[in-house]
Amino acid sequence: MAIDKNSNGYTFGFAIVMVIVVGSLLSLAAVSLKPFQQENIQKEKKQNILASINVVTSRSEADALFSEYVKKQVVINNQGEVVSEEDGSAFGIDVKKEYKEWKAGAREESKLNFPLFVCNKDGEDYYVVPMVGTGLWGPIWGFVSLKGDLNTIFGANFDHKTETPGLGAEIKESIFEEQFSGDQIYANGEVAFVIMKGGGGSDNPNGVDGITGGTITSKGVEEMLQRTFEVYKPYFEKIKS
Repeated sequence: MAIDKNSNGYTFGFAIVMVIVVGSLLSLAAVSLKPFQQENIQKEKKQNILASINVVTSRSEADALFSEYVKKQVVINNQGEVVSEEDGSAFGIDVKKEYKEWKAGAREESKLNFPLFVCNKDGEDYYVVPMVGTGLWGPIWGFVSLKGDLNTIFGANFDHKTETPGLGAEIKESIFEEQFSGDQIYANGEVAFVIMKGGGGSDNPNGVDGITGGTITSKGVEEMLQRTFEVYKPYFEKIKS
């Protein structure tokens, strides 16, 4: 029996077969590429951690330099208590996931985990704190390194997903990030860091200038730093004592 290629049945049948074939190929490609995607994500994370201590590296060198500079990894809970100091423990924490749980109401629960990377560069220790927050249009995140006094900022590296180009997206530019170097997070034992609208940040040891036209994103960065460093304060105080 000859197949009528002009019939509706043939057209629909052919379309269904093509959808199944193409879908299967796409699924296979996604599964095959996932390990490479995960590897790239991990290397980018290592690059960002290193960037916060002013070590710029290519993706191909990220693994080696991360091992060279990162000497210790620590995981703490909401109360600043140490959960783990095992090698690799902090790197495995999904900060974005922890932030979602915090927003969902787990703010007082000790089950939330917060990673810390202790680095050594030129004989000096630096403490890199990862963080996640909310900008105008979506998530923002960053890595801020403190000097050995656990108060003075050494470097900062921020990024975003959907902030407005030329406005909120400027948080990832050096003109914004470089302001943080030398400023202090705490004053009189409390988180005092602010991002100032309309200038004045350069004269404030606990603040930087916000982005013109990017007020909401700037305030998102401020909230992100204040909330995150409030969690780390008890742990830092224990180290100092």
